Amino acid sequence: MSSISRQIVLDTETTGLEPSQGHRIIEIGCVELIDRRLTGNDFHQYLQPDREIDAGAVEVHGITNEFLADKPRFEDVVQDFMDYVQGAELIIHNAPFDVGFIDAELERVGGWKRLDSYCRITDTLVMARNKHPGQRNSLDALCGRYDIDNSQRQKHGALLDAEILAEVYLAMTGGQSVLFQEEQGAEQGNGEGQRIRRLPADRPALAVVRASAEEQAAHEAFLQSLGDDCLWS
Repeated sequence: MSSISRQIVLDTETTGLEPSQGHRIIEIGCVELIDRRLTGNDFHQYLQPDREIDAGAVEVHGITNEFLADKPRFEDVVQDFMDYVQGAELIIHNAPFDVGFIDAELERVGGWKRLDSYCRITDTLVMARNKHPGQRNSLDALCGRYDIDNSQRQKHGALLDAEILAEVYLAMTGGQSVLFQEEQGAEQGNGEGQRIRRLPADRPALAVVRASAEEQAAHEAFLQSLGDDCLWS
């Protein structure tokens, strides 16, 4: 029996860009995937940072100090947050940014190790750059590439971005293996236990990512480098 795969798709919003300059987390948003299915067991928390939010950051996420005035501090929710993520694989876009801020908050509270001591971390930006080299791989760009609706994303928000990233991650890592699934025959041992399962007609079409002109040219140059006997020329 295969073990359950638990993944947490995580995003944060912050007061600025550098935790080394004293900037703080002001929002954490997480959604849970169990065996690649959203469970609805989300974690979402706004946080009081005890410092001013940079004007540029407010323009990005729209969160103000006035809104956060009555919100808890990170030390008030750290136990709940760590209980939620511990042992899971964290899916994060541009992971060094979010992980750097979380590590700084854990260090500030004291008594905690680095986040990667409790979780395995997967960076979807690295995945996207490997899968689509030379192309834009922001979350918005990936939404366009995989035909994912992000029309509600007028400003950045940690929970909304985590929900969108979950869809992007599933699209990026989805394979054609879903087309063929094991199906029990009418009788055990009749040799017909492995059959092709037809997909329903109303199933959304799989995303097709076509090679760019530059990629096609690079492929052709590689084939020519193999010599005249290349079978694919």
